[in-house]
Amino acid sequence: MSSSPNQKRNTLSTVLIVFKQALSGHQEDYTKGSIRRAVILLSIPMILEMCMESVFAIVDIFFVGRIGKEAVATVGLTESVLTLVYSVAIGLSMAATAMVARRIGEKNTEEASRTAAQSLLISLALTVVISLSGAALAPRILEAMGASPATAAIGSSYTRIVFSGSIVVMLLYLINGIFRGAGNASIAMWSLWIANGCNILLCPILIHFYGLPGAAMATVIGRGTGVCYQLYHLVRGSGMIHIVRKQFRPDGAIIRGLSKIAWTGTMQFLIGSASWIVMARIIARFGDTAIAGYQVSIRILLFFLLPAWGMSNAAATLVGQNLGAKLPDRAEQSVRTASWYNTLFMLTVSLIFLFAAGTIVSFINGDPEVVAIATRSLRITSLGYVFYGVGMVLTNAFNGAGDTRTPTIINLFCFWAFQIPLAWILAITLEMGPKGVFLAILVTETTITIVSFLVFRRGRWKKVQV
Repeated sequence: MSSSPNQKRNTLSTVLIVFKQALSGHQEDYTKGSIRRAVILLSIPMILEMCMESVFAIVDIFFVGRIGKEAVATVGLTESVLTLVYSVAIGLSMAATAMVARRIGEKNTEEASRTAAQSLLISLALTVVISLSGAALAPRILEAMGASPATAAIGSSYTRIVFSGSIVVMLLYLINGIFRGAGNASIAMWSLWIANGCNILLCPILIHFYGLPGAAMATVIGRGTGVCYQLYHLVRGSGMIHIVRKQFRPDGAIIRGLSKIAWTGTMQFLIGSASWIVMARIIARFGDTAIAGYQVSIRILLFFLLPAWGMSNAAATLVGQNLGAKLPDRAEQSVRTASWYNTLFMLTVSLIFLFAAGTIVSFINGDPEVVAIATRSLRITSLGYVFYGVGMVLTNAFNGAGDTRTPTIINLFCFWAFQIPLAWILAITLEMGPKGVFLAILVTETTITIVSFLVFRRGRWKKVQV
């Protein structure tokens, strides 16, 4: 029986109301009511937030691709190393999300705000070291990654600027983690929309005047603008987090708690990120064209994976807040619900890549050789997208509970003891070339999801104290 016009209007009206509520920043108690509604309300702004993060990668590679393959290789190799910075930022952000979410679940907003302030202290101390080291070693970083002399000569200034501005990367990730933990995902979303809007506007202008370094300037300025927006809301007290000066007085207990979670969280992503650097180094053995094709495919891959990561972030918030409210069964059901939604999304993405990968890649880069490599990469890796989506939710469920140790151990064995040797054997020993690397990625990510699911069912993550 077909739906009546009134039923259709009512359904559309309900969808619009939920969408508007999700973007409004209205504070909700996610420890009560419908789990499906909670997942949707948190997922909408988190998905849009991650869409903007993925657009960052696409915008840079789109405009830089007009300069030449050496420029594309520079951006790709720099980003491969910069993922080490992202790992530190994400690890600290993960700790802030877990601890802030617990305190919010316990209805202790004062302690949640104090936790946020202490995480900012840690991030500022770490960023000074990272920025100075990266800026001083820029040319050597590219050389160590296997860049050709031409690429190293062209790209050193780009790499130096990006590392010098790593403070905005650190703060953007961290503060968004704070707001997500508090359940105010809309502020995290808007900060990235603002940052990305500035980047899109400035990137072609600054590249026109300064060449490749202009792309780095645009990225740093764009992210910096987003950070200013975040700081305004932290100080203003939007939602449940309101930071004041006295909360910046070092608190040993909170710093130790954050450091404990952030340490293993950072190692979790460092292990994964470092393995991707090795994978890029293997690809580099096949020349700049292979590097460029690989990096273009990774950017496109991230464009579609990051929205799925946004939904998994919703699971992390719900796990943290519900464990804080002593509702472990509700926390588990939140993970299962988010997993189903992510499965449907990633199945759609898989079909898109199987039939339209070449068209998508050609829009980003016009070099036929680069297009061929990137298209093959996407078609192979897309075969495991459904597994990737579920794996993301499970990983963030552990992290949201403060159990960053479990995914760290899984990453260590799956990436370093399995993926890298497999990629080397397929690509080098069996002479499959870049295709061997892509197959290794597919097999490894699928394996990680299966192992994570088996560990998740054991339920030890419900008992972690933070």
